[in-house]
Amino acid sequence: MEATAQTVPQFFLHQVQTQPSGKVAIRQKEFGIWREFTWSDSCEQVRDFAMGLIALGVQRGDKICTVGDNDRQYLWAYLGLQAAGAAQVGLFTDARATEMAYVIDHSDATFILAKDQEQCDKMLEIRDSIPNVRRVIYWDDRGLWNYDDPWLMPFADVQKLGRELVESEPGRFDTEVALGSADDLAMLCYTSGTTGMPKGVMLSHGNIMNTIASYDQIDPRTATDNHVSFLPLGWIAEPILGFAAHVYSGMIVNFPEEPETVRQNIREIAPDMLFYNARLWDSLVGMVQVRMNDATWINRTLYKRFLPVGYRMADATLTGNSPGAGLRMAYSLGNRLVFAPLRDQLGLSRIRAAYTAGSSLSPDAMRFFHALGINLKQIYGSTEMTGGATVHRNNDIKSASVGQPIPGVSVRIAADGEIQIAGPTVMQGYYRDPANTAKDILVDDDGTRWFRSGDAGYIDDDGHLIYLDRVKDMLTLANGERFSPQFIEGRLKFSPYIRDVMAVGGENRAYVTALVIIDFENVGQWAEKQRIGYTTFVDLSQKPQVYELVRRTVEEVNESLPAAARIQRFVLMHKEFDADEAEMTRTRKIKRNVLADRYGGIIEGMYNGAETIQVRAPVRYQDGSEGFVETEINVMSLE
Repeated sequence: MEATAQTVPQFFLHQVQTQPSGKVAIRQKEFGIWREFTWSDSCEQVRDFAMGLIALGVQRGDKICTVGDNDRQYLWAYLGLQAAGAAQVGLFTDARATEMAYVIDHSDATFILAKDQEQCDKMLEIRDSIPNVRRVIYWDDRGLWNYDDPWLMPFADVQKLGRELVESEPGRFDTEVALGSADDLAMLCYTSGTTGMPKGVMLSHGNIMNTIASYDQIDPRTATDNHVSFLPLGWIAEPILGFAAHVYSGMIVNFPEEPETVRQNIREIAPDMLFYNARLWDSLVGMVQVRMNDATWINRTLYKRFLPVGYRMADATLTGNSPGAGLRMAYSLGNRLVFAPLRDQLGLSRIRAAYTAGSSLSPDAMRFFHALGINLKQIYGSTEMTGGATVHRNNDIKSASVGQPIPGVSVRIAADGEIQIAGPTVMQGYYRDPANTAKDILVDDDGTRWFRSGDAGYIDDDGHLIYLDRVKDMLTLANGERFSPQFIEGRLKFSPYIRDVMAVGGENRAYVTALVIIDFENVGQWAEKQRIGYTTFVDLSQKPQVYELVRRTVEEVNESLPAAARIQRFVLMHKEFDADEAEMTRTRKIKRNVLADRYGGIIEGMYNGAETIQVRAPVRYQDGSEGFVETEINVMSLE
């Protein structure tokens, strides 16, 4: 890699200049056909958009918000605005207009890229709240033909202005890209806001490119590798493992036809590397288990016969041990008959490395995927660490750990058990928030900057980081032990019938309880096979047979827990936890403080010995209207 490249656009131009003529850089599926775009095609699109922004008055250091589905125009816009010296601010497509207004205003954004009518309508709704925004640029004009507002501007019109500037100043694009340096602000990535308002994490080009360079040392990427871009673009994962990896290694980025066709498109592409968050891997476990239960007799028999073989192989390879000849032969047969067809169905037939992050995946799920022959690795990190600080290495994967520090990164454990991180991936700070920056960044006497993660953990004898939970979320149990509710929750979510869980306990609680959300689709299929009739989510969740189904899972998990940490009472909730109701973040992490407050009556009922609890809960419907759900839910006791 060219030593002088420091910024994302500079690495991009290096690929443009060094990749063979006609080499594919991007694919996107449209109308059932995978369209291909070369590096030269991409360069022209990025150049024209960057120059168009400059023609519109974008200055170096400006902030530009972007919101849209994963597609080529988003990538071109991302590279183009950075080439012009601006910093990108990602928004989540499913965020409400008021949520977007906070980020847009707080970031001092002067332009917004909003893909389509849905997102443009949100901008028009909050227009008075974002007075600094000069233009909203869109690239999907369906439904916008009759909009007559100069505040809205087509992507193509920006590029037209850019081409005019290129004609008059043909060397301007290369000059602008060359002006960038590693310390320049590349992104403002807003935190998920589990405990308050989101904070704007300032990430430099150096943060981004150092991170992907470190990951590339562990799992090298090549220019022939395929990546499928589908993770939310407001989250840190896709800009690093997708966009940054694209410009660093030259790998091909493939964009799905629609968000609804992601799994089908992944199977068509069969990527070499794949990143799912923990929730998606959990759902995949459930999907495999349910499909195998519904499979033909012969396929069910083969699966049950060879899955234990897969587990034995996983146990050997995860610890770096060499499996015996008999085990290798048995696994080879199981791979041919069961595991390879399963991987093909999942789109993982060519996978070299798969990753999970966002929250800890249960050891059961990690072991399960390795039994199927999927090289799944845990990443630990946060937005403030440019996405990742540790990752598993091949043949050194402990299912209970989150791996070892990536090259260049140091990890230490503070006296109170907090994980602290130092290295070139640590953020510059929080935008317009010096108080929180000073609180979360510790500076040693030698100038080393340590990020205080707020997470609890320890480092084992082999140098693996063991993540426990958020420091503030650790439970002090009745016997004085400290325990992680997230560990309990992860074990329970290994069941295909459980979608979400919040474990509850603490010093003033005599035992642990849990709020459980059923997986409506999987439990519904199970109920139909059992000839159990139901109408709604509420109706299904309160069926005695469903309580018994979940009770068996809770009892199995309890057997693996210390006595004081075992769940003694639980409820099946009448509704799913919802990001639109601020019960979860946009990356699907539960907000414990919100849930504890909103469902305090249910929690108290479990501790007061109630057998049923009457609930009246506020809900927000898809059309934006609000209402209440009133019902009675049952309490299951395991005493």
